[in-house]
Amino acid sequence: MAGDPDLATTEKMALACIRGGADLVELGVHFSDPIADGPEIQAAGQRALRAGTRPRDVLDLAARLRRGSDAPLLLMTYLNPVLAMGLTPFAERAAAAGVDGVIVPDLSLEESPEIRGVLDGAQIDLVQLVAPSTPDGRAAAIGAVSRGFVYVVARYGTTGTRSDLPEGLRSRLQALHHTASLPLAVGFGVSTPDHVRTLATSGADGIVVGSAIVRMAAEEADPEAVEAFVRELASGVRP
Repeated sequence: MAGDPDLATTEKMALACIRGGADLVELGVHFSDPIADGPEIQAAGQRALRAGTRPRDVLDLAARLRRGSDAPLLLMTYLNPVLAMGLTPFAERAAAAGVDGVIVPDLSLEESPEIRGVLDGAQIDLVQLVAPSTPDGRAAAIGAVSRGFVYVVARYGTTGTRSDLPEGLRSRLQALHHTASLPLAVGFGVSTPDHVRTLATSGADGIVVGSAIVRMAAEEADPEAVEAFVRELASGVRP
């Protein structure tokens, strides 16, 4: 979460993730009504808000990270902050900062064409989400218009650390591979090396770990600890 507890710390944590083996970094842009996020990220967003973090500050942070690394950068935000900045200015500023993709969990398939078109013009991927309840036909439609990868929501509810993975996730991924040509990245409740190892052998092309790292940043603010944790996660998918 960008700005929790401050932007300088977020920058250190992001670089620690990259050193630990993260293939891409997702920067959260806080929003007052984060309907997809669980307690850890909600609290982090509130702290970032109280710290005075603005969306344009997050784009400045992305630009600094881009100068220090070529790892792909994604923004996780909601529709209102994008519209408040203005869709075209947001896309232009994000492109100038080196942002590669944007995830907007409260943007429906039906409402996405205009935003996707503007982001496409700026060569920024709009990554779309498939929920556990998404019917096969709708999942295929989402997969056809998503960019970069399809974000597979692993469970009902919000983000957050969990002790186990949902039953049936392997078969869900197998079905989605038949309907989507893009890579499938799985998130929501993925938080341990065991989760990563299981998903790596279950058909996931990418694995998203968010809340566990956000919590570490809040509790320890120790880049070395975050780097070690990400390295342990990455060991589940690399020899």
